Amino acid sequence: MIYVTRRERFSAAHRMYREDWTDEKNLEVFGKCSNPNWHGHNYVLFVTVKGNPAKELGFFINISKLKQIIKDRIIEKIDHKNLNTEVSFMQGKIATTENLAIAIWNELKPEIEKEGATLHRIRISETENNSIEYYGEEY
Repeated sequence: MIYVTRRERFSAAHRMYREDWTDEKNLEVFGKCSNPNWHGHNYVLFVTVKGNPAKELGFFINISKLKQIIKDRIIEKIDHKNLNTEVSFMQGKIATTENLAIAIWNELKPEIEKEGATLHRIRISETENNSIEYYGEEY
């Protein structure tokens, strides 16, 4: 089994909050990330796929195709956008990096499978000190 990871970058704004809570309660739970005027990050996205290379090709997915899937399904929809208000696959979710990773997984998985590969991991670095990983498990 071979694992291939593609790295992409995007910038996005968001606010972590619950509409049914007061600003005070959101501040208590989410801290400065609940700022009503938003805040943003320069995210780094790592998409890892796995498969067995075809003998006649030497690879299991064309890296150019993987790059295009990520750009079309994620980067074009999310870069320089507001996660809360402008990104369709984040609607109705609290804009945490954890929820973002799950949403990205759900966007990419069907397209990657069409190419004969298996999505293995989504990793998102939100800051140089904070990153999360998602392997598709239900929670």
